[in-house]
Amino acid sequence: MIVAFSISPAAGDDTGGVSEAVAEAVEVVRNSGLPNETNAMFTNIEGEWDEIMPVIKAAVDVVAARSPRVGLVLKADIRPGYTNQLREKVRRVERHLSDRVGE
Repeated sequence: MIVAFSISPAAGDDTGGVSEAVAEAVEVVRNSGLPNETNAMFTNIEGEWDEIMPVIKAAVDVVAARSPRVGLVLKADIRPGYTNQLREKVRRVERHLSDRVGE
């Protein structure tokens, strides 16, 4: 499965604490050993349900240590039997786009 999620402190401070807290959450994900990527809006992580959810909880916990309120948005693609979909989904779209070149 792939989970796209966003964590943010809901009560930021005046010193840029939001980006710092998000960086700490992303560090938790990157240290998990699971395939992941971060973009401007979400962090994507790939693995089994029981692998991913503790990582997301740990990421929330580091943000909660900085803020009394945390916002969390999750979107999941649950597709048993498929792996490496963080890359494969993008490759399929890119292949379609390259097929359109020269049409």
